[in-house]
Amino acid sequence: MAAKTKRPKHEQLLTISDYHKAARHRLTKSAYDYYRSGADAERALARNEAAYDDYVIWYRTLVDVAERDLSTSVLGIDVKMPILIAPTAYHKLAHPDGELATARAAAAKGILMIASTLATTTLEDVSSAAPGPKWFQLYVHRDRELTRALVERAEAAGYEGIVLTVDTPLLGRRIRDERNGFTLPDGLTMANLVTDANDHQGGSLLASYIKNRHDASLTWDDVAWVRSLSHLPLILKGIVRADDASRAADAGAAAIIVSNHGGRQLDAAPATLHALPGVVGAVQGRIEVYVDGGIRWGSDALKALGLGARAVFVGRPILWGLAVSGEEGVTNVLSILEEELSLAMALSGVKSIRNMERGLVARR
Repeated sequence: MAAKTKRPKHEQLLTISDYHKAARHRLTKSAYDYYRSGADAERALARNEAAYDDYVIWYRTLVDVAERDLSTSVLGIDVKMPILIAPTAYHKLAHPDGELATARAAAAKGILMIASTLATTTLEDVSSAAPGPKWFQLYVHRDRELTRALVERAEAAGYEGIVLTVDTPLLGRRIRDERNGFTLPDGLTMANLVTDANDHQGGSLLASYIKNRHDASLTWDDVAWVRSLSHLPLILKGIVRADDASRAADAGAAAIIVSNHGGRQLDAAPATLHALPGVVGAVQGRIEVYVDGGIRWGSDALKALGLGARAVFVGRPILWGLAVSGEEGVTNVLSILEEELSLAMALSGVKSIRNMERGLVARR
C-alpha cells in the first residue's frame, strides 16, 4: 500500500520526473521497487529512456501553428491525443481506487487504456468504471480454458481489442523483487485470476505465478487460436524484430506494440525507439504500429510519431500519478504530456498529428 507522507501541491509537479520523485515518497519500498525495476542490471530499462536522446527534431519554421490538432485514431477508435495508457499490473499498490481511477482519468482525457490481466480490479469493473475505449491485455496460460474465459469475459464486458503479450514465456529476473520477496499485501489480489498457495514459493510472487501458470510453449501457431476466441482485433505486444513484425501482419494481427516490457524481460534487448523504424518499414502500412518504453516527455512522443508510430503507450508515469493522488494524479500526468506534446508540435512546425511529415525526426 502507499506510504503516508505529505502530498505535494500539483502546481509544484511540472514534469514526469517530479511525479516520479513524489511517488517514491508515497509508496512502500516493495511497491516502488516493483513498479520501478527492470531486469537484471536494468540496462534495457536505461536504454529505453536514453534512446530518445539519440534522435533530434529537424523543426520547420514559419508555419502557422496557432492551432494544433493532437487527435488521431487507433484501429478506428478516435482518441484526443496519441499518448495512451499501457497495461501495468497491481494499481491498488499505488492507490486504493487502483485501476478504477486510471480508467476514469483515461476517459476524462479522451484516450484509450489497456487493462492488465494482472489487475487488482476485475476486468468487468474496470470496463464499467468509465465510458472510454479499452483494450484487454492477455497472457496465455497453460490452462487454455482459463485463457479462453478471459477473452470471452473481455469481449462481453465491452473491450474493443485483445493485446496479446508475446515476450513473457518466463519472467525476466527482477532482482529488486527477489530481494524484497515481493508479494501483494493482505486484501489485494490478482482479481481476474484464481490463485493458490503454490503460486508463491518464495522470492517474487509474480515470478512464481508466471513460472507455474504461463504457457512457455506459445508459438506463432497459437496466434490463430487466440484470434479465434473472439471477434475483437488482436494486437501483439512485445515485438522488436522486423521479421517478427512482418510475420505478425501475415498472421492476422491488427497492430503491433513495439515493446521490451519496459526493460523488465531480456536485459540485453534493444531500446524500443531504436527498434521502431525497422518494424515500421517491415509492415509497410499493412497494420498499425505503436511503441512503448522510456517516454517521459511530450517531445519523446513526437519523436516516436515522427519515426512512424501511430501512437505511444506510457506505463510508469501513470503509476507515479496514481500514487501521488489517484485519478487526479493520472489526469495531471496525462495533461503534462499532452501540453508538452502540443508545445513540441508548435516549435517543430507540426499542425496535425495525422499529417506529420516523415523526415522530421532523425538520428543526431
